[in-house]
Amino acid sequence: MSQAPETGRRPVVTPMRVVIAVCLLAPFVALMWVGSYAKTDPALMGIPFFYWYQMLWVPVSASLTMTAYKLWQRDQRAHAAAKGGAQR
Repeated sequence: MSQAPETGRRPVVTPMRVVIAVCLLAPFVALMWVGSYAKTDPALMGIPFFYWYQMLWVPVSASLTMTAYKLWQRDQRAHAAAKGGAQR
């Protein structure tokens, strides 16, 4: 049985892209799963859990989005370097 010829293309799904997807999907899943935080206790400085949990996700989401962006930039640089090195 013969193997398929190599095309020199990188796989579309890489471990870095999986990490990027997890960074972007985590806030979405955490906030769409309302049943996990639809309660009042534990209160933080008198603020019910429902509210402070959502507000906690604002900086967490920003951090995860920034991390995903930086990883995407690194992935694109690696892709460009690999593509440029293959053409030499």
